[in-house]
Amino acid sequence: MTDQRAILGQLYKSYTGKEAVRIDVITGSGSNRFYCRLFDAEGQSLIGVIGNDADENHAFIYLAQHFAERGLPVPQVLAEDKAAKAYLQTDLGTLSLFDAVSTGRQRGGQYSDEEISLLADTIRLLPRIQLEGAEGLDWTQCYPQHTFDREGMMFDLNYFKYCLLKLQGVEFNEVKLEAEFRRLVDDLCAADDPRGFMYRDFQARNIMLTTDGKPQLIDFQGGRRGPIYYDVASFLWQASAQYPDTLRERLIDIYRQEAAHYVPLSDADTFRQRLLLFVFFRMLQVLGAYGFRGLHQKKEHFIASLPPALKQALAVAQQIDAPYPYIRQLLEHVSADMADKDAAGADNSNDATQPQCLTVTIWSFSYKKGIPADTSGNGGGYVFDCRGSHNPGRYEQYKKLTGLDDAVMKFIEEDGEVPAFLQQVYRLSDAHVQRYIERGFTSLFFAFGCTGGQHRSVYCAQHLAEYLHGRYPVRVRLCHREQDIYTELPLQP
Repeated sequence: MTDQRAILGQLYKSYTGKEAVRIDVITGSGSNRFYCRLFDAEGQSLIGVIGNDADENHAFIYLAQHFAERGLPVPQVLAEDKAAKAYLQTDLGTLSLFDAVSTGRQRGGQYSDEEISLLADTIRLLPRIQLEGAEGLDWTQCYPQHTFDREGMMFDLNYFKYCLLKLQGVEFNEVKLEAEFRRLVDDLCAADDPRGFMYRDFQARNIMLTTDGKPQLIDFQGGRRGPIYYDVASFLWQASAQYPDTLRERLIDIYRQEAAHYVPLSDADTFRQRLLLFVFFRMLQVLGAYGFRGLHQKKEHFIASLPPALKQALAVAQQIDAPYPYIRQLLEHVSADMADKDAAGADNSNDATQPQCLTVTIWSFSYKKGIPADTSGNGGGYVFDCRGSHNPGRYEQYKKLTGLDDAVMKFIEEDGEVPAFLQQVYRLSDAHVQRYIERGFTSLFFAFGCTGGQHRSVYCAQHLAEYLHGRYPVRVRLCHREQDIYTELPLQP
């Protein structure tokens, strides 16, 4: 963290010509980006950012400039250090919409007139960034996708499968679930919905307020071209907000009135049914995100957010015209399973005789995107560099495959370099896992990196996971980061 502060301090000095008198780190709840606030002697501040992904940084900088040129209230990027993946932007203040309406949220959805006015001003702004912001926008600058299409929809739904269902240990029928996923995607794509800039994460924490209460927009670097319903769903059905139905309907009407200035809209009933379908889809994606941040990364905020999000998803599932019975069944199962585990945890919380289990977390990753963080707080384990071995990714026939595909596995095994390397890893891991079990440790970390995090590292991480799972009474968490595949191999009886 000290190095990151120093990098941003130097960039600040290069831009302003003077030292920052104070640098305060800004703690984020879900982002892997580093933020801080840099002050001058008069108390004026700028925001410093370091992002691990150069392409994501480029997308934000391009979009911020594009939106600013159209008069939209976004931060201005002032200086950039591409080599350090760092930049400075104007400071939009410390008060988010999420904090400004906290009283109504704490009262279970009883929002004051002042809070409702802030929400109404924000929903009025949404069509501007979606539709004014789309004018003249070069979609190829968006990251990681240029447009939200079928592939992107299936990607989000698989997030729900791998990061919630599998991390929660829910058994399910892959074929039945995939069939309902495809049906949901077909339904989402069935109508000619208005499209524009899809903010992707339009929610109260990403809206900053000026001193006179005007909304300003941050964290839009993941935006892309997509249907306008998605952002309405993100904002109005945020699980923690607890907006009452009457307020939500009022805000939907305000949104429709504003959006109608830009594009023709369907009648109110059709609009609401299309919106609810995107709400249901968005909730499945959010549950996957909460599962990853909570069940895998053990972040308490996201663990606590899962039960209300599940409850809300089930409520919406009952309102949409098209039934998805198997998805609903799984949502009910996860909700009940979490309640049972919470009850069991409460029963055993004071039982010192409960055995502790070693969890081995195994990653595959791309060195271009940085080594995964060990979130256990333990810091123990190994990072292995697979780049010294023959790379299947050099050959055209393997470029779109991964180390989980038979053709790549055959290439690697016939080549022989990686299997020989893994034998040494197995010997090292045997000694370490045995000792950790003997000493009652609860966490151990292994990570395999290669150039793209796609072939060699995936092969190694997968095989070490299966090797340890078959030999030891440990829980194995397997994370193929660049494929966005996360799964848990349960403790063997």
